[in-house]
Amino acid sequence: MLTLVCADRVGIVAAVSQFLAERGGFITDSQQYADREAGRFFMRVAFEATDGQMADTNRLQAEFEAIGTRFAMDWRMTPAQEKPRMLLAVSKGSHCLADLLHRWQTGTLAIDIMGVVSNHPDMRRITEWHGIPYHELPPNGDKAGQEAALLGIFDRTRSDYLVLARYMQVLSEDLVGRLEGRCINIHHSFLPGFKGARPYHRAHERGVKLIGATAHFVTADLDEGPIIEQAVERVDHRATAEDMIRIGRDIEAQVLARAVGWIADRRVLLNGGKTVVFR
Repeated sequence: MLTLVCADRVGIVAAVSQFLAERGGFITDSQQYADREAGRFFMRVAFEATDGQMADTNRLQAEFEAIGTRFAMDWRMTPAQEKPRMLLAVSKGSHCLADLLHRWQTGTLAIDIMGVVSNHPDMRRITEWHGIPYHELPPNGDKAGQEAALLGIFDRTRSDYLVLARYMQVLSEDLVGRLEGRCINIHHSFLPGFKGARPYHRAHERGVKLIGATAHFVTADLDEGPIIEQAVERVDHRATAEDMIRIGRDIEAQVLARAVGWIADRRVLLNGGKTVVFR
C-alpha cells in the first residue's frame, strides 16, 4: 500500500505507475485527488506482486525514495497486512469501546489493540475479558502526571494511534502536540454544532431535528480538529434529551468504527484543517 501527499504537478501518477510496472507491480486499486485551491495532490495505491521483485518491502521503499524526493512527497509504503497499533482510551461509557472490541475480536477491524487506558475502573471487566491489558489512571488532581503516564503507555506499547472512545478528558496542548495526526476522538455531536460538554441536552433545548456524531483528529482547539467521518439521525419534538443520548450512542459507535477502519486501511490523509478520505 502506497500513500502520498505532495504539491500538485504534472507527472506524479505517471511516475508512480511506471515505478510499479517496471517492478512487476499489479495495481488493484488507485485513487487520487487534486485540491486545486490548496495546490496539493493526494494518492492511495494498492498493488500486488507478479514476480519476485516486489517481495522485499525495504528494497521497494529504498528505490521509491528517488521519486519521493523528486516530487517532495510525504509518503508511506507498507505491507497491506500490517495492522496499525492502537491504544484505546475510555471513561465510563461502554458503547464505543465495546463496539471496537467486538469488531476487533471478530476480525472485521484490522487493527492491533495494544491496551485500554481509563480514568475509572468501570471498563476493566469487558477489556480483560477480551484479553487486552487495562491501565487505570485515576483522576487525582495531577493532570500532568496522568498524561505522562498515558504517554508512557503509548510509547511503551509502540502504539501508532490513540483512540478516544468516549474518554471524557480534555487533553493538554502538550500531549495533543506530541500526538498530532495520531489521536482520534468521537464527539457526540454533529460538529461544528454543540461543541464541548452536554451536547445532547443543548440540542434538546434548541429543538433540533437532526442529531449526530463526529469522528475527528484531536487538536489543541477543542472539537475543532480535521473531521474524518460524521453521521446523523432524524428526531422530532417528542424526543427527550435521554432519547437523544440513546439514539446518539448507536451513531457514535458506528462513526468511530468507520473512522478507525478507514485509518487502518490507509484511506485517511490530512489536508491542513481537513481530511481526504478515499472510500
